[in-house]
Amino acid sequence: MVGIVSYGFYIPKYRIKTKEIADVWGKKSQEIENSLAIYEKTVSGVDEDSLTMGYESASMALLKTNIERSAIKVVFFGSETHPYAVNPASTILGGFLGIEKNYLAYDTEFACKAATGAMISGFSLIKSNFSDYALITASDKAMGQPHDALEYTAASGSTSFLLGKNNLILELIDCQSFSSDTPDFWRREGIRYPSHGGRFTGKPAYFYHISEATKLILKKNHLQPKNFQQVIFHMPNGKFPLGVGLSLGFEKKQIEKSLVVSQLGNSYSASALMGLVASLDFSKEGSLILLTSYGSGAGSDSFIFKVTRNLKKQRQDFYKQINDKKYINYSQYLKFMDII
Repeated sequence: MVGIVSYGFYIPKYRIKTKEIADVWGKKSQEIENSLAIYEKTVSGVDEDSLTMGYESASMALLKTNIERSAIKVVFFGSETHPYAVNPASTILGGFLGIEKNYLAYDTEFACKAATGAMISGFSLIKSNFSDYALITASDKAMGQPHDALEYTAASGSTSFLLGKNNLILELIDCQSFSSDTPDFWRREGIRYPSHGGRFTGKPAYFYHISEATKLILKKNHLQPKNFQQVIFHMPNGKFPLGVGLSLGFEKKQIEKSLVVSQLGNSYSASALMGLVASLDFSKEGSLILLTSYGSGAGSDSFIFKVTRNLKKQRQDFYKQINDKKYINYSQYLKFMDII
């Protein structure tokens, strides 16, 4: 057996409301809220980046374990907003955490599924006995160009997972990927803000890849939507994950506990995994969890986990912590995101 031993997350304290951004541009905030189902989003502080947030979530993931740092021989850092173009965040994170130097480290990038791809690599390395444990961190300080639709959704946050073989809180049942060359979202080297294909990002990109990856893993494991207690899909907004879930035969009650995007926005590589840690507040021993990520360019990774009795002592009370927040105005937002 392999799976997740512990987890952690970091949610910046600062928030900006959709209405605050809409008012600056003379837009009707209610129309935008109805369209995206996002009412506010997280904003990292002026002194925060994906690495500092990653350190916070990784520290939480290791806090409740008695595992020697020397047993962790894999450290992967998945992000779309690495602090350096050339210089890995994974080695800096490993140094911050006091992990001994005989470990494999690398950064991954695949839009919003950078970290779920790293998870598959981590699980494989544990199965092959390369390491007893692997630390996977997803972290992004995402931004959209001012007056672009992404400005209402792109947010900040981090999640981390310690993978292993013993004392699992979530046992990995299976994983499945589905990929294609579908350039719905991109950013060239040296260009600060990403571009996107508008409506092209919907059916041929997000919906197609998530649907195919999910259908493949269900068929392979002879499972149906009714077999799952919690279901999590990547959350670019509040409408897409619910829409794709219903189209696949899942019910709203299976998905709604993970839909934290309405309060936190889309933290890119951390987004789907933020939904996973949110759903763990309510997951019951013996139940099955389905997680399907999505990354533009494009691809999806789908996972089936089984909840073990160990989750109870490792549970981190996600929903309580997201309510610790402070609202900022648009000029503060521009400063914190280093736009001005």
